[in-house]
Amino acid sequence: MSDFYLLGCDVGTSGTKSVLFTLSGKPVASSVYEYPLYQPQNGYAEQDPRDFAEAAFASIRDVIAKSGVSPDSVLSVGLSGQMHGLVLLDEKGEPLRRAIIWCDQRTGEECEEITRILGREKLIAITANPAVTGFTASKIRWVQKHEPEIYEKTRKILLPKDYVRFALTGEFATDYSDASGMQLMDVPNRRWSNEVCAALGIDLSLLAPLCESSETAGRISREASKKTGLLPGTPVAGSAGDQAAAAVGSGIVRPGVISATIGTSGVVFAYADRPSIDPQGRVHTLCHAVKGAWHVMGVTQGAGLSLQWFRNRFCGEEMRVAAGLGVDPYSILDREAALSPIGADGLLFLPYFMGERTPHLDPDARGVFFGLTASHEKRDLLRAVMEGVGHSLTDCYDIIRELGFDAREVRAAGGGGRSPFWRQMLSDMFSAPVVTTNSSEAGALGAALLGGVAAGVYKDVPEACDVTVFTGNTVRPDPAAAAYYRKAHVLYQKLYRSLREDYQLLKELRNPV
Repeated sequence: MSDFYLLGCDVGTSGTKSVLFTLSGKPVASSVYEYPLYQPQNGYAEQDPRDFAEAAFASIRDVIAKSGVSPDSVLSVGLSGQMHGLVLLDEKGEPLRRAIIWCDQRTGEECEEITRILGREKLIAITANPAVTGFTASKIRWVQKHEPEIYEKTRKILLPKDYVRFALTGEFATDYSDASGMQLMDVPNRRWSNEVCAALGIDLSLLAPLCESSETAGRISREASKKTGLLPGTPVAGSAGDQAAAAVGSGIVRPGVISATIGTSGVVFAYADRPSIDPQGRVHTLCHAVKGAWHVMGVTQGAGLSLQWFRNRFCGEEMRVAAGLGVDPYSILDREAALSPIGADGLLFLPYFMGERTPHLDPDARGVFFGLTASHEKRDLLRAVMEGVGHSLTDCYDIIRELGFDAREVRAAGGGGRSPFWRQMLSDMFSAPVVTTNSSEAGALGAALLGGVAAGVYKDVPEACDVTVFTGNTVRPDPAAAAYYRKAHVLYQKLYRSLREDYQLLKELRNPV
């Protein structure tokens, strides 16, 4: 079986990346195609679903060509995708509007309506989460109210990666992990909620059939075969939302291990063999990509996004040097930030560029530098940004531990997880060992492994991870740094409480009558 391969396709926010893996989890070839993000108003975030599909076609085609493998040696396709996005299709399967994606914050009023209609306690009991602007239900409600002519034409509601599967196979399906982030599921019982859908005026026929992440949910069509180079009939798995897929790719498939991912957003993720719901709604409980399992995760909206913003706005010189040397510009930023002392010389940063989810669930929160003086240099602001993201992830980590999920180690994932400097910072803030894994493509690998289980290569998801996922470097907390960060975290948390009402005043100033 050594000459056979698995394909993982990760439908992300900045682009879609396809990676071809051996059955032992080694990447053979990869390709990424980017697409634009549209922000027609402050707080809006949209993308064209057709871009998702075209990027998938092109990246898969590239991977097949680059690798030189025969298409008949590709056993299956697995998908990972940005969660919560709203894709509306008409009777012909054509998108009716741009997708409203996960970081869109327009639906504050709709969340209040959903909470009022169902009651907060009942909503959390059924969907395992309070009403969230990022989730799909409030987006549907917004379209019902503001674009009724579009909703009237809607015949199917899909998530981004499920639209890609539809484009690849012609089949409608969604897996439990991704669907549980729509706020339309009875999450403890792993099924669509008749009660929630009826209360929100959503016909169940508009929703795709539910399936396990590791079962076959369609096969490559003849039309998609021509666009990708894959053989017609190649199985496509039910697959998973990006966080559940990345957790599979990091081996978070049993109790005792937690992952911390720094991508565009930041996520702390723990496996659960039963639904464990935070009654305060500070963290999300969703279905896992592992059959019959759940997970708990805390989310900070602006993790890698915050560092990317700082890089793009203020680090042109570093980017030019990196291009000249042929190195990753973030490695230069790491060295620059390390020149600033722990605590960034008394400077704190709140990474709330896109509002926040854990623990505050506040779409109106905004980014803040606190403690700026004339003596601060760029390296201090840079370190403060990285520490601010770390503090936000610490909020997530502490709540998950409070709910009874302890860990012997934290596995780092995402682009930020590749930074030794950032990993050490997280270890100090969490007061826990932070380790790497052998895959830098956790999302695509997790998707590919789900496809492998669907194709019968592995018995189940845990076995697939045992064969392919291994830990690497370990960093341990520095006692002095950990002690400092514990004190600083108290002030970090106090800043949001002090500013909460001021965020509302700021919103009014930005939206004058």
